[in-house]
Amino acid sequence: MSDMKKLLVTGAAGFIGSYTVEALLELGHQVTGIDNFDPYYPRHNKEKNIEIALSNPNYNFHELDILDENLVNILNESFDIIIHLAAKAGVRNSIENPETYFETNVNGTMNLLEFARIKEIPKFIFSSSSSVYGINDEIPWSEEINELKPISPYASSKIAAEVVGHTYSEMYDIQFIGLRLFTVFGPRQRPDLAIHKFIHKMLNDEPIDLYGDGSTSRDYTFVKDIVQGIIGAIKYEQSDSEIFNLGSQHPYQLLDLIAGIEKVTGIKAKVNHIEMQAGDVPKTYANIEKAKSFLGYEVSTNLEEGIKAFLDWKAGE
Repeated sequence: MSDMKKLLVTGAAGFIGSYTVEALLELGHQVTGIDNFDPYYPRHNKEKNIEIALSNPNYNFHELDILDENLVNILNESFDIIIHLAAKAGVRNSIENPETYFETNVNGTMNLLEFARIKEIPKFIFSSSSSVYGINDEIPWSEEINELKPISPYASSKIAAEVVGHTYSEMYDIQFIGLRLFTVFGPRQRPDLAIHKFIHKMLNDEPIDLYGDGSTSRDYTFVKDIVQGIIGAIKYEQSDSEIFNLGSQHPYQLLDLIAGIEKVTGIKAKVNHIEMQAGDVPKTYANIEKAKSFLGYEVSTNLEEGIKAFLDWKAGE
């Protein structure tokens, strides 16, 4: 293809990263992926994620940590764009281990921005999070909200990484695009996330843990919609530094999510009621008008369709 680009994707063996790599390869780009196989969830899950991509001659994969100070020498080529999806994930775990989250999510991002500076890579796309908004009554959440109110170290680390990205954009003429992702779900989803956990337990006739009274709500967004937003960010050229929400603009309460899974699986959930956990926000709700306008972003898969796709994948595991 005439507009073929050379892209570096971090977190390439992860849930979102593996789908992103596959989509980029299908578009004819040359892709290099890196991942350190963080033990947050089993390595074999991630190895399975990258099987399709590894068969493509336009793909190079390196087992590599974004904190490696020798990145410049190990990846001894240049790229048109960095798509930085690697992160230390998990809000609750960040409360127990805040230092490791700042080390990976902030210092790791800075290490990659330094890589971009040295290699003169003109564009840097960063995977941020809806958690940066925290508990905020300005619903739906717009990128124009001035006061972010994070309530977990994970969320704070994502804000800090955004700020570092803006700084590098100003200082070194790197286009920095931050994408605030809202509760991504679908096949290959991390096993600690609600939809994966609930379906797994319900299929095995085990009770699910329900935190709070079930009224908390999330803006669940299907992974392939997120990937289309990332591809839109690749094409975006208007400004040097920008933030976009990628969500579904349709929050579902936890009780509605469980009812949706019951409908798709035909299994009635057994529920353990547990107190709300620290770091959990009561609601996430994305305003996605900016992404629609500038990235051509559209939501194509609703919650029920996404649950069916997940269930089909789970059955084939």
